Amino acid sequence: MMSKQFSIVLIAVSFSAALTAQQSAAPTPAAPAPRAPRTAYYIDASVLDASILLPEPPAQGSAASQADLAEVHSVEKSRTAAQITAAKADDREEDMFAFKTVFGPGFNPDALPLTAALGAHVKNEQSVVGAQLKGTFQRPRPYQTDNSLHPVCVLKTEHDSYPSGHAFTGYLEAFTLAEIAPDRRYEILARADDYAHNRVVCGVHFPSDVEASRRVAYAVFGYMIATPRFQKDLALARDEMRRAGLVGSKN
Repeated sequence: MMSKQFSIVLIAVSFSAALTAQQSAAPTPAAPAPRAPRTAYYIDASVLDASILLPEPPAQGSAASQADLAEVHSVEKSRTAAQITAAKADDREEDMFAFKTVFGPGFNPDALPLTAALGAHVKNEQSVVGAQLKGTFQRPRPYQTDNSLHPVCVLKTEHDSYPSGHAFTGYLEAFTLAEIAPDRRYEILARADDYAHNRVVCGVHFPSDVEASRRVAYAVFGYMIATPRFQKDLALARDEMRRAGLVGSKN
């Protein structure tokens, strides 16, 4: 069923509402200059209104919200030291090479500069769309609504829990890698699910944040894969990984 989802281009509908989220990074005295807003590389964010693809996050105090929070508490109580270590590692590594657990140590940016460039562009698309969605929904993070939680990863003060940026990035990267190495699709997707779940292990996201990330990643990837620019970069990365012996000649 997953393979069919990869081949479906989810942009048959023309999105008319333009996204207008803006970034306003105020420089500090130590900063050389304000950071310019990110620009999408593959997609046209002015015609892809990703917010219509997601339901509103559970309202605070609702039964759904309470169930979401209860799951965060449950994960916190059951998480092991090894799971915390893995979640912290994933918190630090928000790029394509988090999937080295699938492809091995040869899957690294020094050995694969073209693949690294593709991964950076994919992450950029998440940054653009994700920032817009976070600004639209402005959901508080679990630890911002319940101070009895004990998060173990980097904390933020912004209300930007929905959707999870890490999970969104992970799924976009997974879908991209599955196009390069379709014979390893299920390993790749399993790693993406684990990577996304680690945001709950960290205590910095609700399960519904992660599910929203997966849902919107399908749509954004459908847009990306329909663009000639993405297809060109994908082919370059595929050839590079093939030369490195990380994918078979038939991929």
